[in-house]
Amino acid sequence: MSLPPYARELGLCLCHTCGQVCGMDQLHCPRCLSRVHARKPESIARTWAFLLASLIFYIPANLLPVMYSDMLGHGSENTIMTGVVEFWEAGSWDIALVIFIASVAVPCMKFFLLGLLLVTCQRRSRWAMRERAKLYRFVELIGYWSMLDVLVVALVAALVQFHALGTIEPRPGILFFGMVVVLTMLSAMSFDPRLIWDVEVEND
Repeated sequence: MSLPPYARELGLCLCHTCGQVCGMDQLHCPRCLSRVHARKPESIARTWAFLLASLIFYIPANLLPVMYSDMLGHGSENTIMTGVVEFWEAGSWDIALVIFIASVAVPCMKFFLLGLLLVTCQRRSRWAMRERAKLYRFVELIGYWSMLDVLVVALVAALVQFHALGTIEPRPGILFFGMVVVLTMLSAMSFDPRLIWDVEVEND
């Protein structure tokens, strides 16, 4: 049974902005007027650049304090991990778990998965192509939840000050972590998942 022709063979491609089907000879999408490309330009290089930048920012995000807390005259600065330990020992295991997943597990998972996708695409690998495409969708999905710990810190600070129990203030580490979140999201957005399937088109 013969397979249907690829969009490239029909001279068609999708707009990266709105998903409109366009001809490859069109310079701009007729719907949203965005620039039309068969593939995202310099996708591999851009994805690597954002990913490496996020890895660099992730170091100070973990080493620098993310918040300062002053409870009943006892002040202390906490990094991400010390904050997790403090919440856990205080009995707030749910908040500690949310911060650990959002601040440690999710970023490390995104670093590994994006690196895996980039390396396999650069090597023109045919290994687990369908699964790799699903992994990319998973990376896109979890990217939207990466700011959970920042929101938790903001909510805890608001609750503590509302009840006049003390003060909680953000520290530079939270800024670096915010940059990590933004850069990993840009990295995922820069990656073109169709590169996974290009090797199959070339071999047909």
